[in-house]
Amino acid sequence: MEYSVITASILLVSAIAIALQVFFYSPISPDPLEVPPSPSFFTPNNHLQGVIKIGEGVLKKPEDVCVDQKGMLYTATRDGWIKRLHTNGTWENWKKIHNKHTLLGLIITRAGDLVVCDTEEGLIKVSEDGEVTALATHLNGEKIRFADDVVEADDGSLYFSVASTKFELHNWHLDMLEAKPHGQLLKYDPSTKETTLVLDGLGFANGVTISSDQEFLVVCETWKFRCLKYWLKGETRGKVDTFIDNLPGGPDNIKVAPDGSFWIAILQLTSSRLKFIHASKAIKHVLATFPKLFEQVKVVHRSAMAINVGSDGRIIKRLDDPNGQVMSFVTSILEFEGNLYFGSLYNDFIGKLPTETAS
Repeated sequence: MEYSVITASILLVSAIAIALQVFFYSPISPDPLEVPPSPSFFTPNNHLQGVIKIGEGVLKKPEDVCVDQKGMLYTATRDGWIKRLHTNGTWENWKKIHNKHTLLGLIITRAGDLVVCDTEEGLIKVSEDGEVTALATHLNGEKIRFADDVVEADDGSLYFSVASTKFELHNWHLDMLEAKPHGQLLKYDPSTKETTLVLDGLGFANGVTISSDQEFLVVCETWKFRCLKYWLKGETRGKVDTFIDNLPGGPDNIKVAPDGSFWIAILQLTSSRLKFIHASKAIKHVLATFPKLFEQVKVVHRSAMAINVGSDGRIIKRLDDPNGQVMSFVTSILEFEGNLYFGSLYNDFIGKLPTETAS
């Protein structure tokens, strides 16, 4: 009897201690997150299981891919390198930025410079000769903490997304648990070297690109399962419309295809576990306070999905690896010279798939 009382007392004290820790030390102030029902468009397929692995053994979780005017492929890896693939098929460790894992989206500008998003340093430019320059590091005196993806407009302006102004890459999951719109779309003017706010209050602003006619910009909101259209020209300039919503997962990076359509990487987030988590603020507080518990939940599936969307926002095709057997957690898709190239934060290679086999 005495043993039972002691055990019960210990359990009660432990429960109270955990409750107090959650109440006083939770790093989030959560809102509900509406997870859309999975739309029934296109039958899942195994197209992504046919990718050719390039850079395996050379690359460490390449999140994004871009190509220069000479046809060389570039990517940023988790060990702080910018690496490039020459047209003869050889990889080069081109430029070491630092020893961190903070490099994400990147582009080659019309001037031939590489611009990469660093989640701690903002926008970084790497010239053709390898010189590194910080471009946009602050907005209105505040440090830019989570630069995510970047695109260049025809006037040389750089539009880039900030996934969260509150959380950082190492604790990105807190932004999802809090489910408040901390994301931004910013603009860097290379002529004035000024950074300005374009859009605020975005739900984890992620991929960003500009239509082939330069009429509008598209920015992905991962936690809102949609992409927004921001008009750049004409009478609608500065207005915002929904480009596509109720996606079957969280949109990551987005790129324009040669035919003017868009390739969007889709993170598999619409799971029963995610719905369960967001049904209770208490659960969200507990998971935010104890990160190891969140890791056990595994709300992000290892499966891979990419969709091709027309300029009108209609889905044209879908590519899958439904169980992550070959390609998992696709974060970007680049179409170039008859091939699709897939970046991923899970894989140690870039996936290559001929467009003719993706039909």
